[in-house]
Amino acid sequence: MGLKWKALWAALGALGVGLVLAVLLFDTPAVEAGLALAQGVSFGIFPVIYIIIAAVWIYDLTVASGRFEDLRLVFSKVGKGDMRVQAMLIGFAFGGLLEALAGFGAPIAIVAAMLFAIGMKPLKAALVTLVANAAPVAYGAMAIPVTTAAALADLPAQEVAGLVGKQVSVLALVVPFVLCLIMDGLRGLKQVWPMALVLGVAFGGGQFLASNYFAYELTDVVACLLSLAAGLAFLQVWTPTTPEDQASQAGENTAVLTPAKITLALFPYILIVVVFAIAKLWRWGIDIPKALASTDVLIEWPRLGTTYTFNWLSGPGTILMLCALITVAVLTAYDGQGAYRLGWGRGFGELGRGVSRMKMSYFTIAAVMGLAYVMNLSGQTAAIGALLAATGSAFPLISPVLGWLGTSVTASATSSNALFAQMQATTAAQVGADPSLLVAANTSGATLGKMLAPQTAAIAAAATQMEGGESTILKSSVAYSLPLLAGMCALVFLQSTLG
Repeated sequence: MGLKWKALWAALGALGVGLVLAVLLFDTPAVEAGLALAQGVSFGIFPVIYIIIAAVWIYDLTVASGRFEDLRLVFSKVGKGDMRVQAMLIGFAFGGLLEALAGFGAPIAIVAAMLFAIGMKPLKAALVTLVANAAPVAYGAMAIPVTTAAALADLPAQEVAGLVGKQVSVLALVVPFVLCLIMDGLRGLKQVWPMALVLGVAFGGGQFLASNYFAYELTDVVACLLSLAAGLAFLQVWTPTTPEDQASQAGENTAVLTPAKITLALFPYILIVVVFAIAKLWRWGIDIPKALASTDVLIEWPRLGTTYTFNWLSGPGTILMLCALITVAVLTAYDGQGAYRLGWGRGFGELGRGVSRMKMSYFTIAAVMGLAYVMNLSGQTAAIGALLAATGSAFPLISPVLGWLGTSVTASATSSNALFAQMQATTAAQVGADPSLLVAANTSGATLGKMLAPQTAAIAAAATQMEGGESTILKSSVAYSLPLLAGMCALVFLQSTLG
């Protein structure tokens, strides 16, 4: 931040420093440090980047076919003309669905632009987007932050995911009420709190249930679909009181939405839920999860005594790729007599364009993963953990702050977990806390740091036509990020003391 470097150069610089420290100060043989770097980069490429490529491709397919515009119109036209209700549906529920798939800034750009389009003032649109985005970040891009944290800390992913779900589900319950205050102060809270309650309970409940009892990779997808369904159903029996200054401009669009258009717009997201459910839960007749897992290739990494799992068939990336191929086929077959033209050539072209567009992010992820593995192997992470262990039983109280700090700097909960997950687990063992709980705390704290990342603020500013307004957005975001972080710290501390 001080040198104003781009994320990639900062990551490469940190990696260089980490390698030098490993060899010169932590007595790690250069060959072993290089092998740790190679394993970290390998994990960054597969499964992390592979999953992101597939998830972004599915999103890009909906945009290229024109179906995403129909989905946008659905949310623009619901809410009975109340901009606050529409903003909660778009920013909180639908934005979470985008975070579940695309992540890495895409949901920020899309949601902020949509809120600006329905008439919300630029700063409010940016703040609503950033605060709403906090709820789904932990399970963004098919739960990559959780998967990364568990892998680096050598903990069961399902166990970590379940604990994260118990923490962020509380956050999800609170966030819609915070959005009411941002949009319209106490008046907004008084007039639309019923919708905030419905969305918060449905979203938080979905996160809790999916992360603990379903496929944790689908946590955000399940939570978002539940909250959308609950919100739309509630609007059938409830009408908000809408002041003139909170009336939406969405009604100006006269496009006709038919059931077929809505179904095809939602098709990729519904497909993902179905395919993941089969791959992770189907055990009637044939145990599909076991059969898929049997294809995993375990690679003993030379000289390090560690194992790299190449889950080429059972991993979420391959499942998403299958969903993407089915999506291309369906959207190509049902093209609305040419109105939604896609085709196989253009469909695969979107895959290439997506990879090209995100390539700098992919290099950054690989570098950060390499750094994490080098620090873990050489003992640098353990050294930091030993320092933090001096806080003793109070460490769980500040544990989420590390995740928050990591995301504030990197704009990525995945990168934050790559940097600090192992350290959280090491420190937990030294202070007598549950390692899974504190690794989960790092993930939950990381969700609240994204609204303070300069990269995120730049995306929101561009989407709301606030060129040069990044500092204003960041200053305003602090008022929401810090109180929510304090609440998360208190929650984790209670979990650690009460069990």
